[in-house]
Amino acid sequence: MSSSEPRAAGPEIDWDALTAAATEAMAAAYAPYSRFPVGAAALVDDGRTITGCNVENASYGLTLCAECTLVGQLQLGGGGRLVAFVCVDAEGTVIMPCGRCRQLLYEFRAPGMRLLTVSGERSMDEVLPDAFGPQDLPDDRKDTT
Repeated sequence: MSSSEPRAAGPEIDWDALTAAATEAMAAAYAPYSRFPVGAAALVDDGRTITGCNVENASYGLTLCAECTLVGQLQLGGGGRLVAFVCVDAEGTVIMPCGRCRQLLYEFRAPGMRLLTVSGERSMDEVLPDAFGPQDLPDDRKDTT
């Protein structure tokens, strides 16, 4: 496994359990238009597992990806940083997050966050190289809370 980003210290990653949690979340997806339900699961730096599913809308641009609802659950549960992430399709097969969702995950990542991808386990740097993030904003634009 090659990566310029070191693996996060913290909880051991049980990819089978995380994939099972994502598959369970996928069953709650609302995808009447694309008929492409997606489930996501992540391990948080405090050891919690959180999940999300996609929620479509007749106004397609308003559709929420599974990663969006997952990050909402992260914040509702008290915050934290994502250590490991996986998303699956209707068959429970691992799929890649879209570019928009990779950017969303980047914002909430723990150092060394890992993703299970169609190509195996990867770092955030490998799936979103040269990412834009809070570090790129002028200091007066950053949240100081």
